[in-house]
Parts: sequence; C-alpha cells; structure tokens
Amino acid sequence: MFIQTQPTPNPQSLMFLPGSAVLESGSYEFSNARAAMTSPLAKKLFCIDGVTAVFFGSDFVTVTKKDEYSWPLLKPDIFAAIMDHFSSGEPLFTDKEVLESSDTAIHEDDDEVVAMIKELLDTRIRPAVQEDGGDIVYRGFNPDTGTVTLKMMGACSGCPSSAVTLKSGIENMLMHYIPEVKQVVEELPDDIEEVDDISVAAAGSKQGNSLESLLSH
Repeated sequence: MFIQTQPTPNPQSLMFLPGSAVLESGSYEFSNARAAMTSPLAKKLFCIDGVTAVFFGSDFVTVTKKDEYSWPLLKPDIFAAIMDHFSSGEPLFTDKEVLESSDTAIHEDDDEVVAMIKELLDTRIRPAVQEDGGDIVYRGFNPDTGTVTLKMMGACSGCPSSAVTLKSGIENMLMHYIPEVKQVVEELPDDIEEVDDISVAAAGSKQGNSLESLLSH
C-alpha cells in the first residue's frame, strides 16, 4: 500500500490518503482517545504520542498533532498504523450505530429553510471543505434570529483560517441563496470561550485552494 500525504490550511493537520475508500459516506471525527475506542484505526493513531485528533473522510484520514511535535517525527508511526489497519481486514468501526445519523440528511419534519440550508451545505460547501481535509456539521437554525450554527471538523477544527471561511465564504453563500439566514456561527468546543480576532484577521492568507474557491462564489 502506498499512502500519500496532502497538506491542509491548518499546519497542525495533515491528510493521509491510503489509495482506497475510508468511509462509504459521510465523515467522522474523534476529538480524544476515549471517543476513538469505537474505531480500531483511530485507537491505533491515538496511541501515537503527539496526536490530538483523528478525522475520517471518504478517501482520507486527517490527523491533527500538538504544536511541539513535528510531522517528520510522527509520519512513520502514522503510516505504520494506517497500513496495519488496512492490511488486517479489521472494520473501521466496532459499533456501526455511530454512523447511522447524518447531519445534513433532510428529514420529513425539516421546514423549507432548514432543507435548503442542508442541501447547500451538502452540494456546494462540504465538498470544498472536504478537499482540505475537513468537514462541516450542521447543528441547527434559529428562525427568530436567522442564525445557522455549524461545527468545523477535521483540519478545519481549531484552524484560524476556518473563521475566515465561515464568515467570508459559508455565511455569504447561505445569505445569498436563503434570505432567512442572517448569520452563521461556529459551535465551539467547551474549552474555547472566545475567538482571537487578531488571529482570525491574520489567517486570510492561509486558505487552501478549495476553500479559496468557496470564498470566490
């Protein structure tokens, strides 16, 4: 197996492409070792010192590391873990129920606005974000304030440039096509209470190519 790597807009996250399908549909993120217990591959990756998050996409695995660790140090162990998993024949998940729900699936009880938001996310926005090793999870829509809440995952999670993408790209696109949408906000992790505006302002030059195309729409 030949595993390729691809950089992301987040210098602490790197995409690993095993050359075969990872997930048949959707995506899944593990933000800690406890969550990774449901996946043999994620569990192996979290056993590597310096790994802080693991994200599964359709044909890639995004690994996020601590700042003080270098990719040349971590890559050999990550390559070994991925190769070992795919050669072993183990399932990606030990509990298939974790993949049953899809955040952008349109349900019968969704109103027209929510259905339109989900459709735009699924067809126009998520593909661009996934090309940079991340994904977006729909968290809700408040019709009273016109606020759409999203969660950034994978390489986008914790990346300063994701805030620029959220406001300049995703928010503008949703507001353009759906007048009921007034703003888009990110659901932050419990341990993050505020966004550093200086970091956000400086992040514009760090966008990936696919995210830049999203901003131009």
